[in-house]
Amino acid sequence: QLQLVESGGGLVQPGGSLRLPCAARRFTLENYAIGWFRQAPGKEGEGISCISSSGGRTIYADSVKGRFSISRENAKNTVYLQMNSLKPEDTTVYYCAARLSYVGPITLKKGKFTYWGKGTQVTVSS
Repeated sequence: QLQLVESGGGLVQPGGSLRLPCAARRFTLENYAIGWFRQAPGKEGEGISCISSSGGRTIYADSVKGRFSISRENAKNTVYLQMNSLKPEDTTVYYCAARLSYVGPITLKKGKFTYWGKGTQVTVSS
């Protein structure tokens, strides 16, 4: 069973930073585009960033553009979401997901992703 495991979540003050790793288990990430999503209870999920398999292309939701940055280290089988200038409204569970790169361009549409992690909680509060 292919697995994605998110970590790095926690409690941070407004204006602070966190880095969320997304690690692959039992498969290699190099052929997959990786997306980051978030979903608060009772709310619609939001795609916030995606990176191509090579790392050469990235996209961001307007809500995080300029504050969040996605990157990958294929040698470590890990993708990272660097989150800066965090706001209370960023509080929610964050998920990473994988999509084979050859099926299409990078996207923020969650229905296009095949494999999902279980999420990590991020809480932004003073």
